[in-house]
Amino acid sequence: MRNILVKMKYDGKYYHGWQIQKNAVTVQETFQNGLKSILGELPDIKGCSRTDSGVHANMYCLNFHTEHKIPCERLVPALNSRLPKSMAVMSAEEAAEEFHARYSCKGKEYIYKIWNNAVREPFLDGYALHYWYQMDIERMNEACKYFIGTHDFTSFCTVDNKRKKGDFHRTITDLHVDKSGDLITVTISADGFLYNMVRIITGTLIGVSEGKFNPSDMAEIINSLDRTKAGVTAPPEGLYLNKVIY
Repeated sequence: MRNILVKMKYDGKYYHGWQIQKNAVTVQETFQNGLKSILGELPDIKGCSRTDSGVHANMYCLNFHTEHKIPCERLVPALNSRLPKSMAVMSAEEAAEEFHARYSCKGKEYIYKIWNNAVREPFLDGYALHYWYQMDIERMNEACKYFIGTHDFTSFCTVDNKRKKGDFHRTITDLHVDKSGDLITVTISADGFLYNMVRIITGTLIGVSEGKFNPSDMAEIINSLDRTKAGVTAPPEGLYLNKVIY
């Protein structure tokens, strides 16, 4: 039995997230259909993350076990010939028997793109948040400093009945905001992320730029363990899973 690690990328605009749903097209279902046509079987696929509807991936990792003999170097073009243009497999490799795309992960990096211009950019529709007011990058980066380290991020998590229990501590190793022309990018790296954590942090940083929060308010919001104290949840189209670390 072989354990195959696949790295791919996809345009989330066309999918209702990663995980299979009954009445919507998802990344997992689309990938599985392509894989089954090659292997003649449907292995149990383990994904590194459950990205939401409209969220993109510059790097997404998954693994599956199979007895099929197809070499990894042939699996890549075989998959790409069967997958839609909205997704592409970058590599496939043999992994250790115990490797698991989700549980073996040591950290992830996400980016969030914001088009900061009064005039919308048609070619970024679905790929960046259009925000037309001038943004204060220096103020946002000052706020970023308060997130670095290990904290309980309950204030930056959407909690439902499935997520009321558990450890909400995560360690953020990097959070910063860059500006290139009219494109602003929020970059965040951590050992793991809670549900909607990146989008809520981004929405809060936008609130800092707007003057709704002071940068120093971030410490109080984190310590409050109260979702209502933080900013809005930024929409999904600007979010990208950028790197997965093993």
